[in-house]
Order: sequence, then C-alpha cells, then structure tokens
Amino acid sequence: MRIGLVVTGGVDRSGRERVVPSLLWLIERLARRHDVHVFALHHYRDPCTYPLLGATVHDVGRVDGPIGLRRFRLRARLAAAIGATASRGPFDVLHAYCGMPAGVVSTEVGRRLGIPVLVSLDAGELVSLDDIRYGLQRRWIDRRATARTIRDAARITVATGFMARMAPLTGARVDIIPMGIETGCFPPATRDTTAGGPPWRLLRVASLNAVKDYPMLLRALARIIRCGLDVHLDVVGDDTLDGAVQALARALGVDGHVTFHGFRPTDALAAFYARAHVHVVSSRHEAASVVVLEAASTGLATVGTAAGYVADWTPDRAVAVPVGDPAALADAIVALLHDPSRRQRIASAARAWTIAHDADWTARQFERVYAEVVRIR
Repeated sequence: MRIGLVVTGGVDRSGRERVVPSLLWLIERLARRHDVHVFALHHYRDPCTYPLLGATVHDVGRVDGPIGLRRFRLRARLAAAIGATASRGPFDVLHAYCGMPAGVVSTEVGRRLGIPVLVSLDAGELVSLDDIRYGLQRRWIDRRATARTIRDAARITVATGFMARMAPLTGARVDIIPMGIETGCFPPATRDTTAGGPPWRLLRVASLNAVKDYPMLLRALARIIRCGLDVHLDVVGDDTLDGAVQALARALGVDGHVTFHGFRPTDALAAFYARAHVHVVSSRHEAASVVVLEAASTGLATVGTAAGYVADWTPDRAVAVPVGDPAALADAIVALLHDPSRRQRIASAARAWTIAHDADWTARQFERVYAEVVRIR
C-alpha cells in the first residue's frame, strides 16, 4: 500500500529532537510493510526531502501569513509535493495527524486528487478555552474548517473515548485508536512501593504552557507541603512561558521542592519515571497524553485531571480529579502515596493495558482502517 502521512511537524531528521515519538514509532512500523511518505507542513524553514526510519519525509517549508492565505499556500505546496512523487504511482490513502493544519489541508487536497483521507484528531480540535486562547472551537473560521474536515474525511480517529464523546463529533463515524508507545523504551522499574520518602517524588512530564495548567499543579504541591509531607516535584519539559512557572513557584514558597529539568529527549525519560512515586497530570485538556502511557509502561501510577487517558482509565488504571481543582489534586496524590497497595494495583492495570495497546498494535489498527477506506473507495 502507498501511504501519505501528513503532519504539522515532529519528524526532525535527527529522529531525536523536535520529534513526536508516537509518530516516529508509527512511521517505522508502517514503513516495514508499505511505501510511506511523510509530508511535513510546518517544520523546517525551507523545503527539503530526507529519509527517516524507512520512510521518505517531504518537508514543504514553513508558510507564514494570515490564516486563509496560509492554508491556501499549504494546500498548493502539499499538492505539489504529492505530485512530485507521482512517478512511483498514486497514493492509496492520506493520513492526516491532527486537524490543523494537516487535517484541513489534506481533506481539501485529497478531494481534488481523488485520494481518501483519514484524519486523526489528537490535540485541541474539539475544545474552546477562551481565557488561554486554546482550542479550534473558539473562532468561527476554525470551527467551520474543523467541521468541514470531519465531514469530508473518509474516517476520523481519536485516541480516547474522552475525545470520541465530544460534541463536534456527534454523528460522525469515529474509530478509537490510541497512539501506542514502544514499551521497550520504558522498561518496568524496580521500585519498592512500601517505601516512601523522604522525599516522595512526584513527576510531571509536559511542556510549560498554559493548557498544562502548572499553576494548579504548584498550588496542589503547596497544599501537600502544608500537610507535612516531604515531597519533591520533578518537571521535565520545554519552557514556553519565559520563566512564569518558576516565578510562581517562588511566590508560593515551593521552589525548594521543585526541580525544572527543561527538555529531555525520549531516551532520557525512563530514568525520571523509574525514580518517581506518582506521575501527575494537571492539564485543562488532553486529547490523550502519551506520557500517561510512558509512565504506565514503567509501572508508575498516574493521578491527573479528568481528560484524555486519565478520564478513560479512572478508577482502575488512573485516579482522576476535576480540571482546575488543586485541592482535589493534592488530596488524591496524598491518598495514593499513603496507600501503596492501591498504587500498585493501579500501576499494574495501567501497564497491562499499555502493553496490549503498544505501537505494534496501533500500526495494525491503522492498517486495518486504511484497507477499509481503500476498499470502500
């Protein structure tokens, strides 16, 4: 089968930095059995082509300007990039990862070229958080584009039941296909769940940005400290907020209990999961949250806000609390720290699910949907 995977970015030629690991794992597996071409819409400044994990990446070069003009130019560049590969035959299917811009541009190009398009929604396509300017349901132009993409796609996939239940997908045929991980990168850690601190180690793996809601997490941490627990929070992720989170930690008086490690590549994360007692997610929205799978693979339980995998998994494979409630998050963390047998049960159940739905499983599921889409066409 000839597959065109359309992405915004995350496929750096290094295969290590500026990448989306779950995308790389999917690309690698599909390329073992199919002719895979990846079209990147917003990664390198200038157009380029290079091999990656058995596939060929065609970066169309960054496009700037107003939204309408930008989409028009991206559509033209994607169509041209697809046309440049025509000597090797037509594509059987295009698979757009995320709705904007990949899904919007791909469905338009696919319709013109007669290629069925599968769209995976895996970000903020279906939500509106006005106060932090997040989500594609905030503005009418984006709502319209998202609705058209859902309507025109041959199939829609999401990674969680949490996403599948959202209103913009009402009436659409939706397949739930988690973006599984390479579990070998996150081996089970040997941790004595009966042993605590000092200190208890909490872990948050996520970029420092508004939707990840670090203020909620830091306020929960302050509450835990006031309860008398000796805890330390490790934060792993790029800082996109210019030090605002670190400043808040100082203002709350918890900066001595937090270490900001900055960006770390995927192969460095297992060590952080291995030494943590609880993995924490504080996001206001998650379509899925692959870090929950990474933590589970190592045998680490997650406490988090009711979104993505955490919403799907509670109460057996994770502990969910309301979005934006630092007191509930703190209380849930403390309760789990004080209950090692429950912590172990949750971690074991989460790990079993993650292994059963790993990157190999994900590739097979997408291959099944590709074949169905092609057969229907």
